[in-house]
Amino acid sequence: MSSPYRIMTVCTGNICRSPMAEVVLKARLADAGLGDSVEVWSTGVSSEEHGNPIDRRAAAVLHDAGYIVPRRAARRVTAADLGSADLVLAMTAAHARRLRDLTDRPVVRMYRAFDPDAPSTAGLADEHRLDIDDPWYGGMEDFRVTLAQVEAGADGVIDEVRRVLAAR
Repeated sequence: MSSPYRIMTVCTGNICRSPMAEVVLKARLADAGLGDSVEVWSTGVSSEEHGNPIDRRAAAVLHDAGYIVPRRAARRVTAADLGSADLVLAMTAAHARRLRDLTDRPVVRMYRAFDPDAPSTAGLADEHRLDIDDPWYGGMEDFRVTLAQVEAGADGVIDEVRRVLAAR
């Protein structure tokens, strides 16, 4: 059996956006019958939230949408994470830049690049148009918007995984 395809989602502190994307992708991959072929985990570019659980508002929005929210602790991305990931999904262009500074592997992509209705970009210069805003500074509606953006890109990520696995 070949090793699983490995996806890492990354935001700032690893308590809102990236764990939301992790939960959604795991559920969608399981629904697509790919749960045993793909590993998904999340990290942050900062250690400011290290050890903290998923934000209670993110957990509530996920739960209300029918997702199972696991107990987890925030952690910072490591070189080993980047070295073992097949696909790294950044929540913002700033995250993508920081991650690309840490690896020369072409695995870093913008999460919303997989959303067919996301704004178009001409390249790295305007990747910021694909940013998923940090809901931490807002209210529950901001978390619902983040979840909608994450869900909108999930099917595109699944399609990419299928394409890669078929080529293996």
